[in-house]
Amino acid sequence: MKRNIITAIAAFALSTAAFAQTPEQMFKAAGSPVNPKVAVTWNRYYDHAGLGEICKKIAAAYPNLAKFETIGKSYEGRDLWLLTITDYKKGGDPNRKPGMYIDGNIHSNEIQGSEFALYTAWYLTESFADTKFIQELLEDKVFYIVPTINPDGRDSYIHQPNTASSPRSGLKPVDNDGDGLVNEDKYDDLDGDGNITLMRRKNPNGRYKIDPKDPRNMIQVGADEKGDYEILGGEGIDNDGDGRVNEDGYAGEYDPNRDWGWGWQPNYIQGGAYKYPFSLPENRAVMEFVFKHPNIAAAQSFHNAGGMILRGPGGPEDISLYNAQDLIVYDAIGKKGEELLPGYKYLVVYKDLYSAYGGELDWFYAGRGIYTYSNELWTPYLMYMKDGTRDQFDNPTYSFDRYLLMQDAFVPWKEFNHPQYGKIEIGGFKKNFTRAHPGFLIESDAHRNMAFSIYHCYSTPKLEVQEITEKDLGDGLKEVTAIIANERMMPTHSSQDSKNKIERPDFITLTTTGKIVAAMTVENKDMNLTTEQKNNPQTIEVPNIPGLGAVTVKWIVQGGGKYTVNVDSKKGGLASGTK
Repeated sequence: MKRNIITAIAAFALSTAAFAQTPEQMFKAAGSPVNPKVAVTWNRYYDHAGLGEICKKIAAAYPNLAKFETIGKSYEGRDLWLLTITDYKKGGDPNRKPGMYIDGNIHSNEIQGSEFALYTAWYLTESFADTKFIQELLEDKVFYIVPTINPDGRDSYIHQPNTASSPRSGLKPVDNDGDGLVNEDKYDDLDGDGNITLMRRKNPNGRYKIDPKDPRNMIQVGADEKGDYEILGGEGIDNDGDGRVNEDGYAGEYDPNRDWGWGWQPNYIQGGAYKYPFSLPENRAVMEFVFKHPNIAAAQSFHNAGGMILRGPGGPEDISLYNAQDLIVYDAIGKKGEELLPGYKYLVVYKDLYSAYGGELDWFYAGRGIYTYSNELWTPYLMYMKDGTRDQFDNPTYSFDRYLLMQDAFVPWKEFNHPQYGKIEIGGFKKNFTRAHPGFLIESDAHRNMAFSIYHCYSTPKLEVQEITEKDLGDGLKEVTAIIANERMMPTHSSQDSKNKIERPDFITLTTTGKIVAAMTVENKDMNLTTEQKNNPQTIEVPNIPGLGAVTVKWIVQGGGKYTVNVDSKKGGLASGTK
């Protein structure tokens, strides 16, 4: 019997393989890998182990493009996985290339950030062989991609009953109501279907009624109307007998995006703050990684939802950090993002949303001088590609589920005998909708957000020794002039970096057979204005190489011959030229 089963399985596998598509049967769609080595289905979500398996497969399939490692451990001991993507054969030391850091899923329920970050790694590796732009990009740049920086919360969200908005953190729960019990009063899956939906109860004095256009929907009645239902909140019961339902919060209601070391405020000022800056092990691991990689010039964190491309500051106190030089860069990239991401808006956190302190966005820029965005993924615009939520459809969320998802995202209302409330009804949207992308839109939006990150990375500095000239001054002295150009929009030091001397200056070194007797930076070529560097003339220190600009330096050399100029910039990378 066992042999027959094995034979049947083998025969099925062979027949399946026989009908699999061959490369000759496929026609490449523009901009997409046609026959990927790592086959990933991008219309679903993966738990922490699933993300890890994809990371391992990418690294195994592309050892010259991807390295797989961990940057630390989560609160519960899960690995914080990292994929480093670059051309390891070209461009030299990866950690001396301008770097782009990407992470996602800092909030447990904001799951698609992980898929979007991982899609970036997958696309870069799978497209490398036949896309010249990607080849040139990975020769010049390096991507550091951490798909999830909250793996505990991710697995809790995916594998436990939750709403679309819970849990937020990844910490162990705490006792919020002081009764000595932990998490005993937060969401009970009353019908055991794995979803936490809403509870409603008939009430002749209620403030809600059934939507006549869609009986699944509850709408609030007007001030002069009487309703016939009341909304009781998410599924749950009063486990501790204090008369309140669902008052113990998952993870103690701590917010890992209020734990970063810039503008941090304690919990009584900034709700969600934990013990002290970087008190969470996941955030601390990211911080330590960034400190070890001063080549990171750009960063992106993926959140949900709302269709926003966010920059700092989080609080109005930091407005002055963003001077004209940095705003030119931020605005150019942000506005390009609005073109690449239909329905997304480029916004400023404190001005267009609310004040938030201790956020990742602020620490990366204000603390490390890194141009950083946080994209809030998913916007109702993607449902029908129309602005507004009620301009064209009375209730687009329900309409979208009905006509495009075949009502798969909604749990129909049904009666339930609640131990405290009596006869009620439970139903509503599942946790995998309203904040998370539906399956068929994951890859499309992931690709567009990936394109935004690539544009951001492309805009990091690219240095070139543009020109080396020699002028005879007589008496055996030569004046050697070098022009160092930056071919990209982003300077080698943001204004925040320069102002606070976060990173060392850029080094421009002359190697020659002669003796270097003087060195200077040219401030105005036309007026021949220079500033002499009196110490260590071989290596000139310049505070910044501007975006889409250049710096000019000079040396006075006695008995010079062949000249080699080497440029060494932490965020701008390396460049060399010889005359």
